[in-house]
Amino acid sequence: MKLKKLLPILAEGIINAGFDKEPKEIQTLSVPKIKSGTDIYMISPEGRGKTTALAIGVIQRLKAPFEEAPRALIMVETKEKAYEFEKILDKLIPGNELRTMIVFDKGDIQYQKDEIYEGCDVVIGMPRRINELLNISGIPLTKLQMLIADDADILFKQKAQAIYLRIADGMPKCQFIITANEWSDKFDLLDDQIMKNPVVLEVE
Repeated sequence: MKLKKLLPILAEGIINAGFDKEPKEIQTLSVPKIKSGTDIYMISPEGRGKTTALAIGVIQRLKAPFEEAPRALIMVETKEKAYEFEKILDKLIPGNELRTMIVFDKGDIQYQKDEIYEGCDVVIGMPRRINELLNISGIPLTKLQMLIADDADILFKQKAQAIYLRIADGMPKCQFIITANEWSDKFDLLDDQIMKNPVVLEVE
């Protein structure tokens, strides 16, 4: 993970957060690939730094607020993981201007839709609520650049794969990123339908 190739404010945030002292192998391998826009599988056991690598990659690619519609959509298993991801974004860039919106089951869906339409760069949420928002045109996908499933080996056991494919369908310019603790046979369907020469980064 070469800091000189990252946004200066992001490189400074990585240093201040201490992530530069002992960068995880998955971070060193994945951040340049995320930056390049290629499709990626990140396979590594829990606690190896995949979520931080994703956060660094999202900031690097999106850079600053720009479009009204979301440019990154991130699926996570729980509300707690959504807030954890947002916390890492804020830690990397204190005062980060990227606009995030967390959506979760049992939250006020109309409020979540309204907040997204107010202007949002990153939507982080649980698959079922993301799907419910899509059903009421609550997440515009016209500017989407990154579609991420964090812990996809767990999510896809919970029928989230169909939601992921639903979003990905017809979006040839979108970058698809999958993280998992271990490889799943369910990923084969992604290769067949949406992935474009994906890179597999597997770290023990």
